Amino acid sequence: MLKIQEIRELIKLIDKSSINEFKFENDGAKIVLKKNNLTVASYQQEESQDQPVVQQAAPAPQVQAAAPAKAEPEAKQETPKAEDDASLHKIVSPMVGTFYASPSPDADVFVKPGDQISKDSIVCIIEAMKLFNEIESEVNGEIVKVLVDNGQLVEYGQPLFLVKAE
Repeated sequence: MLKIQEIRELIKLIDKSSINEFKFENDGAKIVLKKNNLTVASYQQEESQDQPVVQQAAPAPQVQAAAPAKAEPEAKQETPKAEDDASLHKIVSPMVGTFYASPSPDADVFVKPGDQISKDSIVCIIEAMKLFNEIESEVNGEIVKVLVDNGQLVEYGQPLFLVKAE
């Protein structure tokens, strides 16, 4: 079974290559990575060698239907500020998963607009395959805008925050 870091590295390598689809099977585990499609990554663990699990087809349309509806209004809001956005650093999602703005439902958010952050500050958590991954800032600066909602599904490479870098 692949570790989350190995899957991240695969995603980065495939993103930089001209490969559009990558499939890997090992010991009953299967991973499929696709580019140029809303279905970015899927992972499934088979119950047994004789009974393959076919769950990829059902979740994909839900992701495809939900993502454009939320992305379009944000894109329309950001279009007038295109010149400003060019100077801002984007903190992007390193994986597909669920975005969480705070460490627990009753805790304060990690960051909000106006907060000063330093390099390696934790800005959010992304849950992928029941693992909670802390996402750190790559730059020092000020949070200008949070681009996603708490509990929202995010894609690999999707901008999460706009930061005015120092």
